[in-house]
Amino acid sequence: MTPFGAVILDAEGLRLTPQEKTFFRATRPFGFILFARNIDSPDQVCALCADMREAAGHDALITIDQEGGRVQRLRAPQWTEWPAPLDQVQDAGTVAKEVMYLRYRLIAVELHALGIDSNCAPLVDVAGPMTHPFLRNRCYGFDAATVALLGRAVADGLLDGGVLPVVKHIPGHGRAEADSHHDLPVVGASHDLLRYTDFAPFHALRDLPMAMTAHVVYAAMDDAPATTSPRMMQVIRDEIGFDGLIMTDDISMKALNGSLTELSRAALDAGCDVILHCNGTLAERQEVAEAAGRMSARAQARAERALTLRKTPDPVDISALSAQLDALMGGHGHG
Repeated sequence: MTPFGAVILDAEGLRLTPQEKTFFRATRPFGFILFARNIDSPDQVCALCADMREAAGHDALITIDQEGGRVQRLRAPQWTEWPAPLDQVQDAGTVAKEVMYLRYRLIAVELHALGIDSNCAPLVDVAGPMTHPFLRNRCYGFDAATVALLGRAVADGLLDGGVLPVVKHIPGHGRAEADSHHDLPVVGASHDLLRYTDFAPFHALRDLPMAMTAHVVYAAMDDAPATTSPRMMQVIRDEIGFDGLIMTDDISMKALNGSLTELSRAALDAGCDVILHCNGTLAERQEVAEAAGRMSARAQARAERALTLRKTPDPVDISALSAQLDALMGGHGHG
């Protein structure tokens, strides 16, 4: 089988353009990611997903950021509005594990019905007093054990719903005081402190099929951001023990410095398996795809292993799940 293109790419609009179809046919990307600009109606999203897979020439992974709160691409009135994860966890109290499972099991129902078979969650960054506001209420808690427990519930809810989880932002974004969309965060904590806090939830979830990197410098170990750092990739693989598919966070984010070609190659050379590129022109997407090329044999094996975990979910009674969630939340399960 021809290896996949080592990229996850997006589309400009509600359907693929002829130029995009030609490009994707030549590139054979491993997967795609959807944004709000790609979403209008359920029928349209289903058609776009079918377009993408047909153009890629295989049953490509299609992922999305559907965390809830500020970060959700599917919105009311067609889809469920969810509170921010941290808000719901704090409101749930002692039943947070059950609540998070049900929340993401219901999210998986909506995704799977559209042909979307992955979600960029769980987010198991550990929140702290200085966590940047762009991330803080997307977190699940303030200690590694709680975050790992709830991250597992999120992953289980997605997997049971036929949706592959992408754990993020490995090896941990919680100490970052800058927004990596705009600036490069530098974390000064010691290696030991990071190992027992920030890295710990990722170690607990190291069996998950996919992870997304953090564009964060861990100064105690390296002066390059994790996405392009061979040292940090070694930490992720050997110390954290994660052997699933590693995708970069969006390499067009301002935290990273360099051309798209340079960044794509640096991330793959460091040990990432696939490059995520979002919100660029067709020419920029072509530049990334050309620089990334085809997946290495090891990356291809990880990709195929991840894809085998996609399954047709068992039928569920959505109204019963919603009622169960509302009962746990005292009648306020949804946003």
